[in-house]
Amino acid sequence: MRRQISDAASSLVSSRLSFAAAIVHLCCCARPSGDRDVLLGLGALGASATLMTARRAGADPIATPDISTCGPADLPPGANVLTCCPPPSNALPVDFAPPGAASSPLRTRPAAHSVTADYVAKFNAGIAAMKALPADDPRSFAAQASVHCAYCDGSYSPEGFPGVELQVHNSWLFFPFHRCYLYFFERILGSLIGDPSFAIPFWNWDAPDGMRMPAMYTDRSSQLFDPRRDGRHAPPKLIDLDYSGREPRFTDNQQIDHNLRVMYRQMVSLSPTPSLFFGSAYRAGDEPNQGPGPVENIPHGPVHIWCGDPNQPGREDMGNFYSSGNDPLFYAHHANIDRMWSVWKGLDARRHTDLNDPDWLGASFLFYDETPKLVRIRVRDVLDTGALRYRYQDVPLQWRAARPTVTAAATRRADSLLTPAAQAADAKKAGKLPITLEEAASVAVKRPVAGRRSKAEKASREEVLVIDGIEVDRDVAAKFDVFVNAEDHAAVGSGGRELAGSFVNVPHRHGHGHGKKGRGIKTTLRLALNEQLEDLKAEGDESVEVILVPRQGKGKVKVGGVRIELMH
Repeated sequence: MRRQISDAASSLVSSRLSFAAAIVHLCCCARPSGDRDVLLGLGALGASATLMTARRAGADPIATPDISTCGPADLPPGANVLTCCPPPSNALPVDFAPPGAASSPLRTRPAAHSVTADYVAKFNAGIAAMKALPADDPRSFAAQASVHCAYCDGSYSPEGFPGVELQVHNSWLFFPFHRCYLYFFERILGSLIGDPSFAIPFWNWDAPDGMRMPAMYTDRSSQLFDPRRDGRHAPPKLIDLDYSGREPRFTDNQQIDHNLRVMYRQMVSLSPTPSLFFGSAYRAGDEPNQGPGPVENIPHGPVHIWCGDPNQPGREDMGNFYSSGNDPLFYAHHANIDRMWSVWKGLDARRHTDLNDPDWLGASFLFYDETPKLVRIRVRDVLDTGALRYRYQDVPLQWRAARPTVTAAATRRADSLLTPAAQAADAKKAGKLPITLEEAASVAVKRPVAGRRSKAEKASREEVLVIDGIEVDRDVAAKFDVFVNAEDHAAVGSGGRELAGSFVNVPHRHGHGHGKKGRGIKTTLRLALNEQLEDLKAEGDESVEVILVPRQGKGKVKVGGVRIELMH
């Protein structure tokens, strides 16, 4: 490690950075413990003691990648992308400065289904202007689409960790990275049409009025249209927020009810604390895919797959991370994901707060702004949408009243996705873990507490079902559902309380030479149980029965372990 630090210092100095700046860089990026004395030794060469103590012991935020080291992404066969790397910059990145209220009007992002014809015309003009720019202009639509590919398909390594893949999905980076991405995309679009007040729309798929693909994106003559979508899902088809690659046999009213209960489960039942809502910690030097939060899993993943074209080899565009930025609908989808962050904080101002971990707050990314210059932006810069000068149109949250209900064990739902033969099949008892999910498998899991817990105990510590060692090929669209104490999981309908949650993998690949060999990911699913155990009247049970049911990618997902933990 001493040699690594020495090499890093030499490299930075040769890049015409001051030696003091090199020390700051090392203080931010070097590993803790035994290497700290090396940094102190470097300090004796002239850097101030203040710089030496700036780095909190043990802090290792994901650091800004060097775009000059951007490598080829690992793309599916037939991918129509030559590179995911951004245009090079001759200048060093500048640190992000929030826009002032005097120079930047407050932008209101509207619900896509409610916009006017004038708004649609202006939005079309903005996208057309971006598409008209040459691909080597970082403000172009092509360059902006490639941002997602580079950060999501392994073109980068975190600064200081060559050979380790940088991945902004399946961890606590998911929400802040995409907020940064949309922020710069929106600023670029507004500048090209000369309207700094213009705000991109959000696809309001969590509300009944917004559960169809917004009409402005389905006009074939529009700049917002993408031919690589699933034609079966054009309006008036309602979206299935829990989509697993099979068309549900729901009436419209059933589909709406299903979607509202999905939203309640993901936003309320499974998101009681910041650590569960945002996803697992991901620090410098970690392998990627530490574990997604509930919203990243669902509805984020199923909406991607529902939109992608099943006739394309990788379900392009929306159905694959490398290509999803090519569809203008992507930005409306992620605007609503970003809105969920704001909505979640408003549901419980006391408990629903941003994380305060310095490794999260200090994580950073690089984007080009509208000028265009290269900007380094950190998570701490984007916690307040007001400071970023945007907000969302207020719309009703009908899902807040859609708490899942316990399913009568003897009742089979006519709207089940399973065939009668599948409904009759019982989940097989899982043998020794790990197991490959060829079919439904059940396992008895001991709870970490005996008997009922008080309201105060439940408020301070959440029982969390942890399914770890999840392994799946990155190219595979995969989904499995997790049931608790379901006597007949096939009888559990749209909003059944026995459904604890789901794991979803949206296809993506990783960069050549990054991470471990192979194209698989290994990750963890964490599902909050307090509310579910209460509704199932299982708070006094010593153990629960957990059933894992593959829905998509059968036989291609492995599970290493299942346990229950207490988490703050």
